[in-house]
Amino acid sequence: MDQKPTTRKGPDFCSLRYGLALIMHFSNFTMITQRVSLSIAIIAMVNSTQQHGPSNASTQGPLADSLHNPGRSTREFNTRASVYQWSPETQGIIFSSISYGIILTLIPSGYLAGIFGAKQMLGAGLLISSLLTLFTPLAADVGVILVIVVRTVQGMAQGMAWTGQFTIWAKWAPPLERSKLTSIAGSGAAFGSFFILCVGGLISQALGWPFIFYIFGSIGCVCCLLWFTVIYDDPTHHPCISAREKEHIVSSLAQQPSSPRRSVPIKAMVRCLPLWAIFTGFFSHFWLCTIILTYLPTYISTVLHVNIRESGVLSSLPFIAASSCTILGGQLADFLLSRKLLSLIAVRKLFSSLGLLLPSLCAVALPFVASSYTMTIALLILIPGTSNLCDSGFIINTLDIAPRYASFLMGISRGFGLIAGIVSSTATGFLISQDSESGWKNVFFLSAAVNMFGLIFYLTFGRAEIQEWAKERTLTRL
Repeated sequence: MDQKPTTRKGPDFCSLRYGLALIMHFSNFTMITQRVSLSIAIIAMVNSTQQHGPSNASTQGPLADSLHNPGRSTREFNTRASVYQWSPETQGIIFSSISYGIILTLIPSGYLAGIFGAKQMLGAGLLISSLLTLFTPLAADVGVILVIVVRTVQGMAQGMAWTGQFTIWAKWAPPLERSKLTSIAGSGAAFGSFFILCVGGLISQALGWPFIFYIFGSIGCVCCLLWFTVIYDDPTHHPCISAREKEHIVSSLAQQPSSPRRSVPIKAMVRCLPLWAIFTGFFSHFWLCTIILTYLPTYISTVLHVNIRESGVLSSLPFIAASSCTILGGQLADFLLSRKLLSLIAVRKLFSSLGLLLPSLCAVALPFVASSYTMTIALLILIPGTSNLCDSGFIINTLDIAPRYASFLMGISRGFGLIAGIVSSTATGFLISQDSESGWKNVFFLSAAVNMFGLIFYLTFGRAEIQEWAKERTLTRL
């Protein structure tokens, strides 16, 4: 059998697989903006400088004032949106509720996507998430319980979308291009975080915080149309792919075939230490990332004492670094592999080490430079940037050790990450409610400790070769 997957290279950045990566980049951009919208909007939603009404209801100032003072500008009417009395503990529960929802669907959606196709799973999840984003302002007016329910269901929808991506890449990404393609797609989340945090404060001040949800919910609906029109689960069925590119993808994946009938070897997975190393890495990585993603606007607002517009702009800066590091890390990882400068496991452990160690050092240093505006911003920029180097490490390691079950295992991996996100969000809300200064210090020290545990475990047990239980077995039928 002739095994020369790299003798005929398909076109690179003009190819359909890179177009797929860009569309998935836009999808990730959309989902993360919908997830982070609340993080920037909540500064205005619970603004203590404005008059507060009941905890589950808004103030009635905007409408009443506009009736009695018709000369007030439209801008003032729009920006004085509803305000709620939500304690830090309540905010922590609201923030973490979307993670509860994602956990509920990660494992089943990952398995079902591998059977029925990721296109429908991801597209449906994105559509549901977009519609619920549009509904969020109304839910906030009804009560905090409904907000938690909406965010939980939205998390379930996004869980369907996140895990389906790895099923697609298992069929579309040649082994030597996996880091590039997944980093281009994954960088949409970092760029989306940057964008929503950058413009969210401006939208809130200019139009009112509800328009943050209206705008990005609408963008998600548009993205769904593009997704269902252009995306296909398998390159062999795409009507627009060139014969050259199809041959390149199929031949490069020839050594990693998939079986139409699959039984999941749960017992073997449970006993697999390299798999647990990936799970531990996800847990550690998501612990700190969730805190930064969720509480960054609040931290900047309370520690640096800036308004919502400046807070949003400053909060967006770290995600420029995150988006850049994701793409550059993927390019560097594939360069090291293609030139055979490092082995696959060495590349995975190198980027995992950088992605866990460097942000931990920055987090530990943050409480000691709180009096320095410049140093605080610099460290906050470095944390998400360096953390996203993990995208070329253990984040895609399931494609190395078990490509047949990549989507299913990605669902479990993200489940571990989201458990970390739930615990860290809730713990952060509790710690800063006790004492803001010492609370933030404890938050960052604890995050660094969790990262170090994950790094040591992954360096000890991480592997990159296909595991025995993940290899295809020929079934003999009588």
